[in-house]
Amino acid sequence: MPPLFRAQDVYDAVSPERALDAVRDAFVAYAKGEWTMPPKVYVPAYPAGDFRAMPAHGGGFALLKWISSFPGNPSRGLPTVMGTVLLSDASSGQLLAILDAASLTALRTGAAAVLAAEVLGREDATTVSVIGAGVNGKAVARTFLARGRRVAIFDLDSSRAAAAAEELGAGVAGSIEDALAADVVATVTPGKQVLFREGSLLPGQHVSLMGADGPDKSEIAAAELARVSAFCDDYGQASHAGDLAHAVEAGLLAREDVTELGAVLTGNAAGRRSADEITAFDSTGLAIQDLAIALAAYERAGELELPQVEL
Repeated sequence: MPPLFRAQDVYDAVSPERALDAVRDAFVAYAKGEWTMPPKVYVPAYPAGDFRAMPAHGGGFALLKWISSFPGNPSRGLPTVMGTVLLSDASSGQLLAILDAASLTALRTGAAAVLAAEVLGREDATTVSVIGAGVNGKAVARTFLARGRRVAIFDLDSSRAAAAAEELGAGVAGSIEDALAADVVATVTPGKQVLFREGSLLPGQHVSLMGADGPDKSEIAAAELARVSAFCDDYGQASHAGDLAHAVEAGLLAREDVTELGAVLTGNAAGRRSADEITAFDSTGLAIQDLAIALAAYERAGELELPQVEL
């Protein structure tokens, strides 16, 4: 019988720093062709939300993540993100574990945002802000804090920002303008509002754009993304379902204009080239990241008291 990792079990098994290391390794394995990831499948349920089916294969394992995103759910007393992850043995097909998808998503979102900031941000960057104090936004802030960074949180709901800051030991940004002006900015919003308009990013800034993970979402103006140095998690996915998609559709960016983070990590492409360069990382969330976190949790299954699922 496979073990069931509930949300708290996933958090107990995988620390933010362990998640960052796992996600870094996954980017490298994917860039080298050692891990594979068929395209993410969207099942629209607009305007309320959507479902996503995300498969991945690597390291002798296979994964399928079925997850939903319904931004209006908090008003119903439900989480915005819900879903399930299935982890299997790739040599036999045996189901090895069932994991809560929302906690796994939060961990890999935090890891990817901070990894991109560390790889692409200025070495002397001092101020860090996280815009969005939901589950994933808190995960990003928690990961920055675990890496020894001071973080200011902003949310349109000031009480939610204050509660998140108190919970995590972070600060609260005085205004949206203050948050957007930090040396490093991570945006973790529903993607319904453009935060960075054309000409708004400052010399030397880095922004990790984590919220626009669907074709109807954006956190940065297409012209602004085209103005700066653009990076992404996976071009094939981001060019169809992320902030990058709008710039590509408008003819402002092409494949040769965008660098995948994995290529930077493997040394096959340059990252930041100067202190004044502006870097933007478009994240749409990859199944290989989910696989990395699932494996990090599974390796600790014997240390936790997990319920067993009879199928």
